[in-house]
Amino acid sequence: MSLTLDDLAACFEGVIPSIIATASADGMPNISYLSHVVRVDADHVALSNQFFAKTAANVRANPHVTLILVDGVTGDQFLLDIGFVRSVDSGPLFERIALHLKASSAQVGMAEVMRLRSADIFRVHAIEKVPSPVETAQAPVRRGPVSLPALAEAVRAIERQEEADETIDALFLAIRAVLGYTHAVVLIRDGHRGSLVTTGSMGYPRSGLGSEVAGDDGLIGAAAASGRTIKVSDMSRIRRLGEAIGLDADALEDRTRIVAFPRLSGAMSQIAVPMVSRGITVGVLFAESVERLAFRAEDEAALDILAGQAAAALAAGERRAATAEPAQRPARHAEPPAGPSIRITHHRVDDSVFIDDAYVVKGVAGALLRQMLDWHLSDGRVEFSNREMRLAIGGRMPDIKDNLETRLLLLRRRLEEKQAPLRIVRSARGRVRLEAEGALLLTTAGE
Repeated sequence: MSLTLDDLAACFEGVIPSIIATASADGMPNISYLSHVVRVDADHVALSNQFFAKTAANVRANPHVTLILVDGVTGDQFLLDIGFVRSVDSGPLFERIALHLKASSAQVGMAEVMRLRSADIFRVHAIEKVPSPVETAQAPVRRGPVSLPALAEAVRAIERQEEADETIDALFLAIRAVLGYTHAVVLIRDGHRGSLVTTGSMGYPRSGLGSEVAGDDGLIGAAAASGRTIKVSDMSRIRRLGEAIGLDADALEDRTRIVAFPRLSGAMSQIAVPMVSRGITVGVLFAESVERLAFRAEDEAALDILAGQAAAALAAGERRAATAEPAQRPARHAEPPAGPSIRITHHRVDDSVFIDDAYVVKGVAGALLRQMLDWHLSDGRVEFSNREMRLAIGGRMPDIKDNLETRLLLLRRRLEEKQAPLRIVRSARGRVRLEAEGALLLTTAGE
């Protein structure tokens, strides 16, 4: 039976570098390694053009090329007889390869060095399996295909949710139930800070809530900036950054106002899926696994469907909350609550908030807490509507109009995680209530 490119799917995951063998016009051979080989269709592959000058010159002089691909799971090797067709330096295929190259190179600090010049497209004339003198590994037994009924039910479950926390929890439940993955993170775009903020996570010892990823950094940033799914199938080829977060992560947060991003020790596969609603990327779904080649093509498709549905549900929840009005006049405290005084410090420079010297949150979430505290201390109010918060700080932070609900969710969960003596409780659609265990003392640091 003749081999096809479909039979070589594991060879295109970038686990083991490919080799290109060329010859000059007078027959002098040359061999180089390749960063990326991509299957274009049933008859063509695309090679990332970062060749040495000799390889590039040979391809132009003699378009008949031999390519060696290696199966990243079994170690099987394949010889491909290919012929040069054309080069492309723009368009979807070029952007796809360039994004994967940039994301993987960023992991080793070479994003600005490993730039794609072009993608060279070759026609595949023949494929031959290389005989092995030893028995190659057997492909591991993987779980079965994605269940479409289970995926459909998961989509419906996400669609039914009305609140941001319920939507994100339903997304995590779907990932675990439908795909079997146990480690995932949801990051929401923060246009005010130009970053993506961890708003939910699953499976990690520390949640990482409030941790940030720069808008174009690594897999996550590249997926958000491009609106395209990006994955790495073998992290053993990539140096992990920030693996250790220190023994006292809380003390680190208090000193730096930086929350460590959640990490899976020994992760081998990572995937970042943009969460898109009505053409706008509102966040990124990030998942990882200790298995190599964990995310199959059908898994990518399922994650894309689930991420899109979650983005739509979050956007719908924002629209509902934006139009909700308090059912009655805001409640007031008759007496200050019993208990020790609660010292709260707000820093103007980044809207960071500390409670009893412990860092809680910053950015829009911090500004929201400060606004609620101002209202509470000025007139005793404890209940607030989303609409009035949007109006109050929307002029200073225009991005708040799109994801206030997720900022309130981050604030609420960070207060719970830090076991703060201050809580934000959802009282009704579009309304929250401030609960404190003692009198509030608010100070502002101008810095």
